[in-house]
Amino acid sequence: LQVDLWQPSSTSYIAEGTITDLRVPHNASQILLPALQQANIQYTILISDLQKAVEKQTGRTSQRNRRSLPAYNYEVYHSLDEIQGWMHHLNKTHSDLIHMFSVGKSYEGRPLFVLKLGKRSQPYKKAVWIDCGIHAREWIGPAFCQWFVKEALQTYQTDPAMSKMLTQLYFYIMPVLNVDGYQFSWTNDRFWRKTRSKNSRFRCHGVDANRNWKVKWCDEGASIHPCDDTYCGPFPESEPEVKAVAHFLRKHRKQIKAYLSFHAYAQMLLYPYSYKYATIPNFSCVESAAYNAVNALQSAYGIRYRYGPASSTLYVSSGSSMDWAYKNGIPYAFAFELRDTGHFGFLLPETLIKPTCTETMLAVKNITLHLLKKCH
Repeated sequence: LQVDLWQPSSTSYIAEGTITDLRVPHNASQILLPALQQANIQYTILISDLQKAVEKQTGRTSQRNRRSLPAYNYEVYHSLDEIQGWMHHLNKTHSDLIHMFSVGKSYEGRPLFVLKLGKRSQPYKKAVWIDCGIHAREWIGPAFCQWFVKEALQTYQTDPAMSKMLTQLYFYIMPVLNVDGYQFSWTNDRFWRKTRSKNSRFRCHGVDANRNWKVKWCDEGASIHPCDDTYCGPFPESEPEVKAVAHFLRKHRKQIKAYLSFHAYAQMLLYPYSYKYATIPNFSCVESAAYNAVNALQSAYGIRYRYGPASSTLYVSSGSSMDWAYKNGIPYAFAFELRDTGHFGFLLPETLIKPTCTETMLAVKNITLHLLKKCH
């Protein structure tokens, strides 16, 4: 029986006492549900008609407000073309604060665009890297990256905290890291996770871009099987998207003080290590930053995030971008798992984009200001 694991991402993480979210084809539920009952395994049907839920989210896109860009709607999900058009537009209209550039090309030849955001106030400034959309189906990620840019542009003149952030730091923001996969999740398979690279020996496409980094590569929590969702790839940085970002971060490692990566879903704020149960050297700084960020986030709508080292808070996984960033000298490395905890899963409704982004914004500002203040 073929199922698509939503949470956790691999069967190796399933143990007694864990909750597992999975997607099954309609006809398979007649086999699965009796089997679960027989095995005395409790279950809840979260979304009974997934097809309908998907169509509700993507079907309206055609007649949605496609007005000129000043009316860009940040409370809907956007296709890759729309996101890249939005980036070009901001690059033209906000050249004082935004510079758009590409760090390379994807497997299918798409440019990998990044926005550099900040006031050109002094020659050298520390920087924060933010990426979204490493996993294609986690659409709330790219929505948050866009929201962050919007908030920065709309509030830096009135909000002293934002003004301080943009004056003292640069932000490198990559709204969609896995561009090919994201495009594919719009056109072919809403629940696609990996990149779209082809493996000559196997019929399966793609590599998990968050298991492809050169840190304990293809160890625990990653799969050597090309058809698996957590496939680590044929070698580290085999994916052009990962290689391009790693190259950029290596080149700017002295400047970049924080690495923030946005995923879904689980409502967690994670920090290293992911690949082992061990305490990072600057644990007290990072831990207090996480504690304060989670409290700031909760202050908006009462949504509680769990926080802690990824290995013990979520599960052990090797080859992740967060561990790699930390190992390459970026002292503050975090991965957010945004809303929710499984009720909607990857199909977070567009009505929840605004509250999710609003609360996450508080956490990100909190981490950034913490960075400017004290411990490093």
